[in-house]
Amino acid sequence: MTSQPLVTGERADLLETLALHRGFLRHTLNGLSDEQAALRPTASELCLGGLIKHVAATERQWLRFARGDTAAVALPDTEEKAEAAYRERAREFTMLPGETVTGVLASYDDVAAETARIVTDVPSLDTTYPLPEAPWFAPGARWSVRRVLLHVIAETSQHAGHADILRETIDGQKTMG
Repeated sequence: MTSQPLVTGERADLLETLALHRGFLRHTLNGLSDEQAALRPTASELCLGGLIKHVAATERQWLRFARGDTAAVALPDTEEKAEAAYRERAREFTMLPGETVTGVLASYDDVAAETARIVTDVPSLDTTYPLPEAPWFAPGARWSVRRVLLHVIAETSQHAGHADILRETIDGQKTMG
């Protein structure tokens, strides 16, 4: 049996903070059926299972970038690719036929494990990569692995708040309070 390398300092802090916010997000699915996780109880198109799928896909995408795959966050280069990417992104926000809470959470666990491996193994959190040209990135901007992790934490936290509102709308339960 191989042991997991000891993670300390800043890397441990980042992983623990991400785990905390993942826990808040995951908590919103506790005790719900697959059907309840697919409900869209507010004016938005959001459902709990879809939010977790989206957060997992976004984390996976940004961690590809943190390993040097800058194309992972680039805009599609053709209209056809853009339309396909838009359709795929829209599917992230829904529970598709046959998807289950168990499956969504297992996929999210896989992403979390991969993130932990990357954070543990990356030679330096200061390693930077250029961001692609996009209206939401400053021209010529570069992000470090650290900045990517902070972005993933912020995304996870924001969506955990959205999920808490959805859960409270479904059955009155909430993460805190």
